Order: sequence, then C-alpha cells, then structure tokens
Amino acid sequence: MTEKKRKQHSAEYKFRIALEAAKENKTLSQLASEQEVGCPLGANQISQWKRQLLEEGASLFKRNGKGEKGSKEEGGAELYEQIGRLKMELEWLKKKLPEVVEAKRDLIEAQHEVLSIRRQCELVGLSRASYYYEAASETPENLQLMRLLDEQYMKTPFYGYRRMTVCLRRAGYAVNPKRIARLMGVMGIEALYPKPRTTMVNPAHKIYPYLLRGVKISYPNQVWSTDITYVPMPHGFMYLVAVIDWFSRYVLSWRLSNTLDSLFCLETLSQALTQGKPEIFNTDQGVQFTALSFTSVLEQAGIQISMDGRGRALDNIFIERFCGCPLGALKYEDIYLYGYDTVPTLQQGLTRYFQLYNHERPHQSLDYQTPAVVYSRGFR
Repeated sequence: MTEKKRKQHSAEYKFRIALEAAKENKTLSQLASEQEVGCPLGANQISQWKRQLLEEGASLFKRNGKGEKGSKEEGGAELYEQIGRLKMELEWLKKKLPEVVEAKRDLIEAQHEVLSIRRQCELVGLSRASYYYEAASETPENLQLMRLLDEQYMKTPFYGYRRMTVCLRRAGYAVNPKRIARLMGVMGIEALYPKPRTTMVNPAHKIYPYLLRGVKISYPNQVWSTDITYVPMPHGFMYLVAVIDWFSRYVLSWRLSNTLDSLFCLETLSQALTQGKPEIFNTDQGVQFTALSFTSVLEQAGIQISMDGRGRALDNIFIERFCGCPLGALKYEDIYLYGYDTVPTLQQGLTRYFQLYNHERPHQSLDYQTPAVVYSRGFR
C-alpha cells in the first residue's frame, strides 16, 4: 500500500499567496477559491503563510555585517533583478495556468464508455486531484448561519452555542450544537457570562489587573479601550479592530484584517497614539492584546494597562454592549444595511461611517453632541 503524498507548493507560490493575503484586499476564503485548479488551499494554510511572511520578512532587509559595501550593493542589485524576473514570471503563469488546466478539464468525459477518468487524465497530462478539486471554504449556508449568529449575538451576547442552536432551529435551520460551536469559534465570539477558570494562561504573556472597577470616567484620554469584531462578507469574513476613547466615545483609529493576528492590532494602537496618550488602556485577555509586542508599546509610553478579568462578563460590557459602542452600532447602521460584497467597498464604507460617527452623528449619551466635539473640548 503506497502512502499518499502531500501536495508540495513551491516557495514562489507560497510567497505570492502570502503577499496577496498581506494586502488584505480579499478574505481568505476568496483567496483560497481563486487559486489554480490542482493547488488546493484552505484559509488556515493561507493564514499561516501570511503570518510567516509578516514575521520573517524583515530578515530580508537585515545586514549580516560581512563583505564590502560594493559586494552588498551588487548582491542587492542581483536580488532586485531576481525579484523583478520572478514577478514577471508569476504574472505570466497566473494568466496562463488556469486557462490550460481548465481546458484540460473540459476534455475529460466523465461518462465515457471505454476510457476511465483516470486514463483520460493520464492522456491529457492532468492529475486526478486537479480534475476533482474544488476550493475548500465555508459553504454559502455556513456563511448565512454565521451572519445570523452575529446578528443574534449583538442582541443577546450572553447566549452560548446551545441557545444559539435553539434560536436557529426556531428559524427553520437544521443545525446541531457541534456545528454552531465551531462556527462561533471561527467568528471569535463566545457567550458573556461568569464561568470557571478552565483556560490555561500562556506563561509568556503577562496578565494585568483590571483597574477600572469603581473609577469615574470624567475626561478624554483618561481611558482608552480596544476591541475586535467579526465582519460578515458574501465570501468569507474580515475582522475589525478599533481604539476608542471611553469618555467621548471617539474612535481614534481602526483597521481591517483577514486574519485574527496581533499585527493589525499593533498598527491600530500605533496610529491611535499619534493623536494622544491615555492614562489607562483597557483590553480583554485575547492573545492579540497580551502579546509582549503589544503591551511593551504601552509600557514604554508610560500607560497603565488594564485587562478584563477572565470569566467576568461585566468588566468589558461597557465596550461590548452599552453606551453606544461604535462596533455595535456600526453593524446595524452600516454593514447590515449596505451588505458590502468586496473588501475595498467595505473599506470605503467603514471610512465613510466612522467619519459620520465621529463628526456628524449626534450621540444621545453625549447630550447629542458628536464624539469629535467632546473629545476636543474635554466636556459633555
């Protein structure tokens, strides 16, 4: 019995896919479905390549301290020439390969009386895997379920996967708890309720105490907070992170990403710090915010770090649920309303919405002033 060989992708192919993912103009499901036939990819695989590119890409620009300056310049020129040639070859391959493979697939007669599919694939030089392959991604039904879960979560964030299952069954969907639990995990949401401490904390990540219990928020830049929310798309999903001033509800910065990593959170934080500096910065205990790369930026800026207690639903309820949280209002007032079909149009729509939210939309809890006015004046 021969062992089935795992599909091997070239370094150039991995680099091209990772680069497309890093541009964040498409969801991971879109990228997976657009690859050439015979090159099966999943969203998780693309996510790993993107993370590897972002984490190790900087090493390309590090000097090793060896050789003369002239040799370095010659080596750099040669590298740029190779990159340029590789880019041209990849663009040519990208245009031609799908056409060639699809043409070969069209030649296969599934119901041929004499020749088997296997033999036909051998004759035209096409692997059977390429003939049968369909890109792996969430099904349209699962994407619809994820959107319904997201809408229900905005109404009842204390519902776990069992109650969510009941809600969807009442709506006519034949689902089981295991499926709903998996989809909620993909979306990065869980019920908000006090629960036992069953999760082991990564010893490399320091957990900070919650500093806001009983604290009166009375002026801008006293407390900032950040949160990540899931954004449904017709083909896959994106993640949105935002940094918010608690007193004024002003959105200082925001960013989209097709992967749930710490880099886009760190970039959002850095952008926010160009506008001011809070006394306290509050987050949940997500790995994106407990990472040393994130907390070190706050510590170096002399900012106190506050983290929601594990299993304490009320610690982060301010940013999650009440006080006109923009990440909640955003979905009802923009995303669900317009139903963006591509990432670029989503980016444009969010830019428009946050401009409206910060500078035009009257806020009831701010005596119908805008967050931008309250943030700049310092009073309500």
